[in-house]
Amino acid sequence: MPTPPQIRLAEPVDAPALARLVNDAFRSERFFIAADRTNSQKVLALMEKGTFLMLFENNMLAGCVYTEIRGERGYFGMLAVDPEQQRSGIGTALIKAAEDRCRSAGCRFMDLTFVNVRQELPAYYRRHGYSENGTLPFPPEQVTKIPVHLIRMSKAL
Repeated sequence: MPTPPQIRLAEPVDAPALARLVNDAFRSERFFIAADRTNSQKVLALMEKGTFLMLFENNMLAGCVYTEIRGERGYFGMLAVDPEQQRSGIGTALIKAAEDRCRSAGCRFMDLTFVNVRQELPAYYRRHGYSENGTLPFPPEQVTKIPVHLIRMSKAL
């Protein structure tokens, strides 16, 4: 019998598995950037500022999301779902967990960013109550094949 999904906080020992999952989930971005999305060192650096939530299904890592408390604003990023399990509700469960974590830390708003060429994402996040509220430059240390920028979306918690 399958076990119900479980979410737990990531620990430094989880960095390699998180990096692998994020890179697998973000393979669809290879048309505009020719590099992995992250690595263990970058995951560890993010863990110093925020937290990764990991979702396990049948005792296997199925998804993750990075959260960070920024005063009254929460942030989530690197929402990643195992490619074989996408469109199964895991992303929605992780968004809810990220929002709950930030809300319980006193955040009144939640922010996220994504690259503008991911055309399917605005509608996805709108279904979760987010609305667009600006753009940001793409990190200059990341070389892209085409010009891109980040879209910022937010919602009140």
